[in-house]
Amino acid sequence: MTYIASTRERVWDALIKPEFTKEYWGNDNISDWKPGSTWEHRNSDGTGGLRLVGKVVEFDAPRRLVLTWAFPADAANTGAHTRVTFELDQIETMVRLTVTHADLAPGSDMQTGITEGWPRVLSSLKSFLETGKALPTWSGKRT
Repeated sequence: MTYIASTRERVWDALIKPEFTKEYWGNDNISDWKPGSTWEHRNSDGTGGLRLVGKVVEFDAPRRLVLTWAFPADAANTGAHTRVTFELDQIETMVRLTVTHADLAPGSDMQTGITEGWPRVLSSLKSFLETGKALPTWSGKRT
């Protein structure tokens, strides 16, 4: 759960529009956002490399988005897909963004990746929306 000084509409746009996701996530989320449609998470570094795939399960702008989530190699294996739910609640001048990532196989590469990934992405999103500057979360440098 993350609290962001913003509007629900602005946070929503930051979750689905490539011009925003590339700023704080380094990737483009691409879909027509209709339930049942595919979505892709692609590198925004000019290579367009495919990082993640899935389907749009629910799309209730600007309140709730549910996606299936998988590595490209598992695209055809729906049993390997996980589920991500984004819930946005406006609370006075801030948005409570709750991200729930479910159906993870214990010890899987997906679980390992999201354990570090979601806190980094959400911190960068918060910084980006509140200050206009994303965090350099993908430099790979650790101290």
